[in-house]
Parts: sequence; C-alpha cells; structure tokens
Amino acid sequence: MKSPLLALPGAVPAEGTDEGVAAHYGDIFREQRDLARGRGFVDLSHRGVVTVTGADRLAWLHLLLTQHVSELPVQQATEALVLSANGHVEHALYLVDDGTTTWAHVEPGTREALVGYLESMKFFYRVEVADATADYAVVHLPAGSTASADGAAAVRELPYGRDLFLPRAELAALTGGYGPAAGIWAYEALRIEGHRPRLGFETDHRTIPHEVDWLTSAVHLQKGCYRGQETVARVHNLGRPPRRLVFLHLDGTEEVLPPHGTEVRLASDPAGRALGFVTSSARHHELGPIALAIVKRNVPVDAVLLAGTVPGTQDVIVPQ
Repeated sequence: MKSPLLALPGAVPAEGTDEGVAAHYGDIFREQRDLARGRGFVDLSHRGVVTVTGADRLAWLHLLLTQHVSELPVQQATEALVLSANGHVEHALYLVDDGTTTWAHVEPGTREALVGYLESMKFFYRVEVADATADYAVVHLPAGSTASADGAAAVRELPYGRDLFLPRAELAALTGGYGPAAGIWAYEALRIEGHRPRLGFETDHRTIPHEVDWLTSAVHLQKGCYRGQETVARVHNLGRPPRRLVFLHLDGTEEVLPPHGTEVRLASDPAGRALGFVTSSARHHELGPIALAIVKRNVPVDAVLLAGTVPGTQDVIVPQ
C-alpha cells in the first residue's frame, strides 16, 4: 500500500519489506538527529493494522498470546507474540486497548496470516477480528515530541516515542503539523541502537523468544498456558537458548554495510565455519556503522567478529 507521504519533497522509496514508505527524505543523518531530539515523525503506514472487539477480547487474546493481557489497563502499550506448538516465533503484535477495541500493528505482509489464525481460534468467544489496514495507518512520534495526537484513533505510549493509529484517508493532513518527516532508515538505525528485535529480521523459522531478548518485553513468564508455552518454560528454567542476539560496532573504515543474512565468523578465523548471520544493519549518526546479529550461544563475548568482510566488536544483549 503506497503511502501518500511519498509525495513529500526529497522522498526516496524504500525497497523490500518496507516498500510503500520512504527510506529517507534526502538526509539520513539529519533525520536521525531530529528523531533523537524529539522532532519529526516516521511514516509506518506500510505496517498492518488488526483490531479485536467484543466483550471477551482481552480474556481471549490472553489465551493465545505470550503476554499477560487479560487485565491490560486502558491505553497501556504492550508487545506480544504468537508461537508455534514448538515455541518458534510466528507473529509479533504491538498492542494497545482503548476500552472497547484492542489495536495492534504488525509487520508488513503478516496481517492476513495473523487474522486467519485469530479467526480460526474464535470458537464460542464474543470477539470480532478485523483487518483494519485499509482504514488506519501507523505513524511514529519520537520521545520528547510535543506534536498533538488529536485525530488518532488509538495511541501507544512507549519509552522511545508514540505509535499513532491514524485514519488512512487523513494521513497527509494529520501529519502536516508533526514536523519534518524522517524515513524508515533513520527509524531502523535507532531501533538497532535500542536493541529492539524485529520479526523477519532478527527472526527466522526456528527463532525462540529467548534468543532475541523478547522475554523482557513480549513474554510473561508467570501467565497461564498458550501455544508454545512449554518450550518457553523449559528453556527458561532448564537451559540456555542455542543462539543469542548481539549488537555489533562495525569497523568504520569499511565502505560496505553488511546486509541481512551476511554470515558472521570469528575475525581470528575468517575462513572458518559461520557462527551466525547479520539480521539488521545501519549507519548511525553518532555510532557509525552498527548491526544486530544472531550468533551461536557459545561464541566468546569478547571475540572480534567478521560480518562478511567487516570486523565488529560485540555488545551483549542476551547473556551467554
């Protein structure tokens, strides 16, 4: 779904998963600095929007999701996952409830499968699930922004900003007072700096929540049963995840930014066996080139790694 904000001056369309919104508006570092200072906004209108209404919505979602939502306070933002029976991550939902409707935004291209799954689990519960993407669009305001959220159907208040669910037909008009637009590249650089995992980037078909630090934000370890809960509990109580997410400070002398999927090896053994792969990378306005990567759990935390041909040192996100 192509955003009308691509008509803004300087807009360069993003490609791949983020197709439909702007990668940048001509100055990626200025856009990052603006966001870091609480100025401007990010067009996330390519993301899917799913709503759940009905008297049983929170109790029902509580049975399906990894997060404790049965008593979710009105206007409190949270994150949740849908897992497979084996505990692998299938969906990531970014939620808020307004008292009558639970709103969620999800990764581009995932909403149809999510809605299909939710519809299949309704049974006798008093709930209605809707794909609201055609009617609502997501926009992000950074922490410190003084822009008004008037006109938003729902707002997710976060430590790093606010996610607004805006009427799609009014997207251009409502964002006109939000300040300078920042592209998805700037948003992603700050996401990587914040160590926040993203479905389809930091995850693959065998990812479990422990590997990417979703236990701290999207999983409630004391709630009741849900699909995949046995794996979550077993790994948490009895063992360690087989892989772990790391933050990489990449060598700034290299011109190449390793893309998603680039194999990671020990710098001391560049011809050796791959130990993981790059999940996301960006050029940060202060830190220079940075990345997130998934590596085997037993990779020494002080080891210098090679992301393709680019050396990088690790910051620990998930303990060894």
